[in-house]
Amino acid sequence: MLSEKTIQIIKSTVPVLEIHGTAITTRFYQMLFANHPELLNIFNHANQKQGRQQTALANAVYAAAKNIDKLESILPVVKQIAHKHRSLGIKPEHYPIVGENLLAAIKDVLGSAATVEILQAWEEAYGVIADAFIDVEAELYEQTERKIGGWIGFRKFRIQKKVKESDVITSFYLVPNDGKAIASFEPGQYISLKVDIPEDTYTHIRQYSLSDAPGKSYYRITIKREDGAAGSVPAGRVSNYLHNQIKEGDVLLLSAPAGDFVLDQQDSRPVVLLSGGVGLTPMISMLNTLVETNPSRPVTFIHAAQNGKAHAMREHVEKIATKYQQVSVYWCYQTPTNHDRATKAFHKEGYIDLPWLQTIIPTKEASFYFCGPIPFMRMLYNALKTMNIPVEDIHYEFFGPSGSLESDSTTPLEKVTN
Repeated sequence: MLSEKTIQIIKSTVPVLEIHGTAITTRFYQMLFANHPELLNIFNHANQKQGRQQTALANAVYAAAKNIDKLESILPVVKQIAHKHRSLGIKPEHYPIVGENLLAAIKDVLGSAATVEILQAWEEAYGVIADAFIDVEAELYEQTERKIGGWIGFRKFRIQKKVKESDVITSFYLVPNDGKAIASFEPGQYISLKVDIPEDTYTHIRQYSLSDAPGKSYYRITIKREDGAAGSVPAGRVSNYLHNQIKEGDVLLLSAPAGDFVLDQQDSRPVVLLSGGVGLTPMISMLNTLVETNPSRPVTFIHAAQNGKAHAMREHVEKIATKYQQVSVYWCYQTPTNHDRATKAFHKEGYIDLPWLQTIIPTKEASFYFCGPIPFMRMLYNALKTMNIPVEDIHYEFFGPSGSLESDSTTPLEKVTN
């Protein structure tokens, strides 16, 4: 337990963290990778370059400081991050390294304002916070290993087949190379994929949502090729490698399924699944599961895509809607092609908005799940709040480090804990 003096010192640094948090975490990662370059084999380099990881860590540090006397209030955030850590293979021995470099970054950025007393308080507080993560992650490791077909670390899977779902999206069907059982999972969870690209210095690890219902002999992940701006280096180093160079029969390394963004299968109320772009992958897993296990539960499936060429798995979803009367489907195309218009392939042109949602969502007494680009998710979150949907019925997943779906006036703590 932390002393009252330590708690008060940590709380006194909250205003400083609100101002300098991102500068501290940016410096932290610079120092961490300079001192321990081997950790570049774990972290997502793209998220580092975009600043998303630094912002997410700054918000988490702020939340921990503000709630240092009631850390149980941020336990949901701890569990969410712990799932990511377990899937990446983060171990207890990594935490002292992180702590040492975080304290050094605080001292480096704040200078003389980082007194010995403040640094000692943060060292003590970090130890308590690190122990909380280590305990939660140890439990997740144990649960994963104990599962039938479960495993720790990375396991070899063979690409049974590749299926092109749209101009930019491809599904990969993965079967265990050892022929043994694979762990089941909750609809909405993801796996981590470890990739060694021959010409790259460091290993890449990427997390991809599972895009089929559990209980199959394979895992399916559905990946968008991120091409980047015209004339630039492709933004998606791993996605381009998987699309363009990895073939059927090749072997990849996977971690066991993880994640806390999951379908509540005990809830019998209607469910609304909303997605944008490749954010439909966990929604497809949820949809497939719902019709296989609870064919009487009403489902509204709403998806936004650029146009018909970029729209993945449309035929699959429409077949489900035809077969199961409880499923309703709506498409929104940002820039429909002439063919899309001629065939009346969509229900709305442009972007999903509140007025349209209000006309197609049959009831507010439902559970809402959504995933997609951050601006898309921010719009949906605020639309659902405007519709007075209770926060406990709003569920969403970020691809990558957590961001904010709140307005600019929201505090960093609220950004972390929602």
